[in-house]
Amino acid sequence: MSVVKPRVMQGVMELLPRQQIAFQGVFDTIRRGFERFGYAPIETPAVELTSVLLTKTGGETEKQVYFVQSTGARDQGKDPDLALRFDLTVPLARYVAKNEANLTFPFRRYQMQRSYRGERPQRGRYREFYQCDIDVIGKESLDPRYDAEVPAVMIGIFEELEIGDFTVQLNNRKVLLGLLESVGIDDEARPRVLREVDKIDKRGREYLAETLAGDDFVLPSATIDKVLAFLAIDGSAREVVDALSQQGIDNETFNEGRTQLEAVIGSLEALQVNPSRYRVNVAIARGLDYYTGTVYETFLDDHKDLGSICSGGRYENLASNYTKSKLPGVGMSIGLTRLFYLLQELDLVDSTASAADVLVTQQDPELYAEYLALATELRAAGLRTESVVEPWKFKKQMKYANATGVPFVVIVGASEHDANQVTLKDMVGGDQVTVARSELIPEIERRRVAAQNRDDA
Repeated sequence: MSVVKPRVMQGVMELLPRQQIAFQGVFDTIRRGFERFGYAPIETPAVELTSVLLTKTGGETEKQVYFVQSTGARDQGKDPDLALRFDLTVPLARYVAKNEANLTFPFRRYQMQRSYRGERPQRGRYREFYQCDIDVIGKESLDPRYDAEVPAVMIGIFEELEIGDFTVQLNNRKVLLGLLESVGIDDEARPRVLREVDKIDKRGREYLAETLAGDDFVLPSATIDKVLAFLAIDGSAREVVDALSQQGIDNETFNEGRTQLEAVIGSLEALQVNPSRYRVNVAIARGLDYYTGTVYETFLDDHKDLGSICSGGRYENLASNYTKSKLPGVGMSIGLTRLFYLLQELDLVDSTASAADVLVTQQDPELYAEYLALATELRAAGLRTESVVEPWKFKKQMKYANATGVPFVVIVGASEHDANQVTLKDMVGGDQVTVARSELIPEIERRRVAAQNRDDA
């Protein structure tokens, strides 16, 4: 019988145990951040009916969809058209429309699940990936002040993750659309100009000016100059929103967007969010016409070339394809798999943690029941504890402790047992101490606190 080579398809992340522990730590931090603001968890199936998932035919999205076929159902000629979800937004829309009568609005949900896209694997891009989304969905209307809560949640999470300096850049698409309307750009051209404006931070002002003057747009130089002058507005979030009111632009769409943006900044200030963590970037539009108001992009300050690590925005009607009810909302999404890849690449995550806090070694097979009892006592105190089950030589037990990265090793031989003592070896500090058994747990906790203080210093 031939041996099959153990491989996985390209574009999936498969981690070693200690890396997986680090990944789970990031995952749990994000989850706690969502729950701290009162968001409720939901899950939706990985497989959806294509009639629900692909509400619009054609386009790039459909080219990346994984279609699903069950061999058993196929043989019976009863196989429905199924596909793997490519994001969490479309399933959310279906979920809200289906359960509308049983939900309380505004509906605040978080969702942390895998999605699937058949795109070409590349740096930090995966075919199977975790998304971590939060959304607030209203019925008929949703106050723009919710647009401040969503980035406040994300900023708290990224601060807890200690990923270095980052900035949530935000804007309101209505501000840009109103500007373009006020300088005479027609309805047909505005969305296309908006997509070009959105690229100015990557391509530069000169490129934008040349593009808008080129054959695809043929805008007058005076119009281009007005647009570029507007895009030069900069400063703190408060300074930018104050500057917008001084532009002398008499346009209903612009003024509506400016008012909403002022409400968002005012709420961020009231939430006492660190003002260095967010700024208004009047060039951000996010290329998707799906967004109708506030938009967000989040960047690592020292690694902007890596692109946005968290994005989203306001949409006017989440579930228009599934219900006649108007369900406006606002949300942001973290691509966790990509983020973790980037954090590993930048050495910003600790992949040295162990699955256990303590390893109880086995010195005397006659005391095996005592070792298990001690491990149970440690677990009851909240310490993740592993026991050596086999009567290995002590050198092998220590080699195992080093390989797994466990920070504390407990040693109890016949002499310690007779004296009701234990020896605690600190694998990080390198020293060991013998204490009364009743002092073992306090000693471990004291050393854990000291290590944490050293790390925080």
